[in-house]
Amino acid sequence: MEKFIYYTRLFDCYKKLLNEKECSTFSMYYEDNLSMQEIADNKGVSKSAIGSSIKNTEMKLTTYEKALHLEARLEKIRKLLTKIEDEKIRESLEQILK
Repeated sequence: MEKFIYYTRLFDCYKKLLNEKECSTFSMYYEDNLSMQEIADNKGVSKSAIGSSIKNTEMKLTTYEKALHLEARLEKIRKLLTKIEDEKIRESLEQILK
């Protein structure tokens, strides 16, 4: 489960750096919770092609995060937000993060 959360967060940060095919396949697997076989059937390709696509996209997302650290920075901000007592300020900052 932790892997799913991690890659979903990375996808939220970096999906604009992926091509449409990568986004579609990754989204079906991680966000729509479809199996690799279901995705393969929908796309008319082999299950191994879907597995390779997902693995390659995970590697790209990991590479982007290692270079840019966006998710790590967002996580630090999320933790700091829990310590802000002024509700209006906290809500305003949460809106910026969305």
